[in-house]
Amino acid sequence: MRGRRHAIAAMAALGLCLATFAAGEAQTPGQADAVASYDRALAEFKAVLTERRSQIEAKQPLPNLPGQALYLARVAVISTYKDLTDAIPSRIGKPNKFEIPPAYFDAGIEPLVDEYARLFEIMEAPPASAQNSATPFRDVVDLAAAIARAKGLAPGDAEAAGRISLGLFFAETNGKQNVRNARSNTYMGSLQTGPSEDRNGRRKWEAIRSAVAAIDPGLIARDDKEEARARGTDYRFNHWTNVRDGLMNAHADLFREIPGIVKTLPDPIDQMKLFELIQIVPTPTRSALKSGDLLNYRVSSPTIMKHLRNNSIFAFGQADRARTSASFREILGAMWLFKRKFQRAMAKYEELKER
Repeated sequence: MRGRRHAIAAMAALGLCLATFAAGEAQTPGQADAVASYDRALAEFKAVLTERRSQIEAKQPLPNLPGQALYLARVAVISTYKDLTDAIPSRIGKPNKFEIPPAYFDAGIEPLVDEYARLFEIMEAPPASAQNSATPFRDVVDLAAAIARAKGLAPGDAEAAGRISLGLFFAETNGKQNVRNARSNTYMGSLQTGPSEDRNGRRKWEAIRSAVAAIDPGLIARDDKEEARARGTDYRFNHWTNVRDGLMNAHADLFREIPGIVKTLPDPIDQMKLFELIQIVPTPTRSALKSGDLLNYRVSSPTIMKHLRNNSIFAFGQADRARTSASFREILGAMWLFKRKFQRAMAKYEELKER
């Protein structure tokens, strides 16, 4: 019943928002088109949210990739709102709790996005066989720091590796362990890895394990227990092994670059953004790091720009989607949809330090 009440409240907010837009009269055909496009996108977002909520509450089978239609509808809402505010700047409203730039998002539809998040939480719930950890956040920090030390980093830089990796956990799953993926049948677990990435990470872990043991034998004792627990199962649904193998697959080799990264990007949230880009577009990010001019390194590959858009970077509005190239300075600046997640990671990290 609580979910239904939330949904009803969200739809009421939608009705108010639609009425507000209907009351305004655009001055040009282009402005009228922008208003109509946003209204259609908002109505479609409402329809998809209502449909999925009804299916879940009726315990009906969900379609394959049940989150994809929701995701695309949300993208359309943000995109058409940006087109609307480009056409009618006076429509830019007040700040919103998600810290999305107001030109991209009407704070009046916050309840709809809250409902969107609740639906994803239901659809991505871990399988019954998932092996949770009682200390999921501490695990991420400890594993990353130990791997960084084994890679030769000093304790202070290894601490930065732990903080950055906690950001990755929030970026990938909002800090929820062992989740599935409502938009993919491939990527699963706390760090959202595919089967081949998981296997690759496990091989790399075996190669570095003795070096980690020399630094932190207690962590290896924990690893022995988790290995025994996960044996014969999908390692991606054991929080410890998925975080370990995910970090080893994509990020551990670049932990050595952390001292230089911290100098170039002193803001911890920017550091998290960069490592998330290693997850999204690994090859150009590594090239940018090697270039000696990270922030001005430019990407122009249509494939890379598509990957960025598919991960909510330059994804919203005709002007952003028309971009054919971007520097890493611009890419980092466009990762505003990740900012709130990284802020939550920072708060959790400070909490762990206090303990």
